[in-house]
Amino acid sequence: MTGRTNPTSNILIVDDDLDAAETVAESLRARGFRATPEVNPAEALNDAMKDQFDVVVTDLQMRSLDGLALCERIVGARPDLPVVVMTGHASVDAAVGALRAGAFDFIVKPVDPEILALTVERAVQHHQLHSEVHRLRSEAAISTGSSKLLGESPAMRRVQEIIRRIAPTQATVLVTGESGTGKELVARAIHESSGRADGPFIAINCAAVPATLLESELFGHAKGAFTDAKVQRRGLFLEAQGGTLFLDEIGEMPLEMQVKLLRALQERTVRPVGGNQEMPFDARVVAATNRDLEKEIAEKRFREDLYYRVNVCSVPVPSLREREGDVPLLARTFVERFAKKHEKAVKGIAAPALAKIVQYDWPGNVRELENGIERAVAMAQHDQLVVEDLPERVRAYRPEGGGSFLPSTVAELVTMEELERRYVDHVLKLVKGNKSRAARVLGFDRRTLYRRLEKTADPTGAVTEGGAEPIEADDEPMEATKVPAVRPEIPKEPASGPISVRPIASDGASTRSGKSILVVDDDRDSLELLQLVLEAKGYAVQTASGVAEAMRTRGVDVVLTDVQLGDGSGSALVGRFGKAPVIAISGATRADDLGFDAWLSKPVSLERLTQTLDRFLPPTSPEPQVAAS
Repeated sequence: MTGRTNPTSNILIVDDDLDAAETVAESLRARGFRATPEVNPAEALNDAMKDQFDVVVTDLQMRSLDGLALCERIVGARPDLPVVVMTGHASVDAAVGALRAGAFDFIVKPVDPEILALTVERAVQHHQLHSEVHRLRSEAAISTGSSKLLGESPAMRRVQEIIRRIAPTQATVLVTGESGTGKELVARAIHESSGRADGPFIAINCAAVPATLLESELFGHAKGAFTDAKVQRRGLFLEAQGGTLFLDEIGEMPLEMQVKLLRALQERTVRPVGGNQEMPFDARVVAATNRDLEKEIAEKRFREDLYYRVNVCSVPVPSLREREGDVPLLARTFVERFAKKHEKAVKGIAAPALAKIVQYDWPGNVRELENGIERAVAMAQHDQLVVEDLPERVRAYRPEGGGSFLPSTVAELVTMEELERRYVDHVLKLVKGNKSRAARVLGFDRRTLYRRLEKTADPTGAVTEGGAEPIEADDEPMEATKVPAVRPEIPKEPASGPISVRPIASDGASTRSGKSILVVDDDRDSLELLQLVLEAKGYAVQTASGVAEAMRTRGVDVVLTDVQLGDGSGSALVGRFGKAPVIAISGATRADDLGFDAWLSKPVSLERLTQTLDRFLPPTSPEPQVAAS
């Protein structure tokens, strides 16, 4: 027989008679299947759990574990794995018993090889169809299905990837995030993408149920357990049998209930209120909270052992503020949904209204956005949402720190140069002075941004609004300092009368010693900026990008080095330049114990830098005035 559905299908043959198991295996191999005989039913049960077989064929009569019991256990744990039962008793009772145990089919001994092959082929087709339906359901649930996890932002793609990884497992999951971010949707997506998708999804908000009733809700109660317990009731753990139990706001659960929940999760059993018997349950638990549970543990409001029990896998759900680009997609989806619900002819969002929606920070996250769009659709009088349809808080919102840099009247019209200066200043305010981030927003490299900022400084060294700021040795925001834009020229010929002879120093600083400062930093931008500032203060500067290059430098009087360099620690330079002091720059760890002569923290204050250098290179006195001849 040829033309098998899948010649690589794996079939597990279970029979405690080795000769019989080998005979069936050889028959299936001759017809294109891969078959593995197993004489120990307990080992066969373990093998069936490993997801490497497509069909199990088992004998009915076995000494240690009969075929019906084996079938029940396999089907209970892996309902997608078909089991074919072989029996030597061609009776109705045997057939009914096999089907009740969950068998896909049964075959009467002696086994006809052709009937066996046809039965196994149908079972393989059933397994493949079940697997494909599960795969498609998982993909749909995560991307566009009933879980409605909409979003294309990097933050949401990370959430979707985590769900893809953990959904097929049985691990307990903790979903965290601000209120309104969609934690229950994440829990549903996990359920719908798991092997329990055909089972129930049961949700309970632990904060909404009084503490006195929560135990009964979760574990059930026996008849007469309390005044109103007129009948026995199954709890939610048992209602979720074969599916998923979602414990929302688990951080609100009372401590005494946390102890009982911990025991239930450890033992996988529950005891109904007023009952005497432990009852096993088969439900996956997904919990959620908008609280910082580690902080709750520190303040003795949440049990640490329960935290580790529910936080086997974690899914942090981002706030809407972190989902860059998702707001327009969500807003348009909600418009479509609520236009249909309220039978309104609204087909989109006008550009000014969408700009307002995107600008608003949505502290209530997706829930607030959904509520706001529903209200706007209900109020709409046109085929598009306009600004007037939006809630007042959205219409009136102004970003923090942010008046517009654009002129608002004819009288305020300015040049393009001034407009550019205002916009650069506006971006710097929004990124809280972080020049690296500002440069990325503006589309500049950092050196270009520094040059733009230098343009806005006046010749006296005072920095105009939006002008040059501090020495930036890394990507952290920097304090304000003065970087002069120009240097005064030295007269080519002496004028008549007495004159003072002084070096180039744009801020009028006294003459420096003229000795050489070696600056070592593997950040080229930081290195160039330090060189620019030090030369402007009248110092002679040499530079190196690492330890090896620095070692080759001669004529050094002071070394100014970053602690962490690409080819080693700046401490390797200590004592390598004779008596020349070595000053450390560090953004993280104090360097006092590494032998440095002084230590400066990043970002570097120009005043502190100058004071430190003056300790080792004191300024020389101005030369006396000389009379021009």
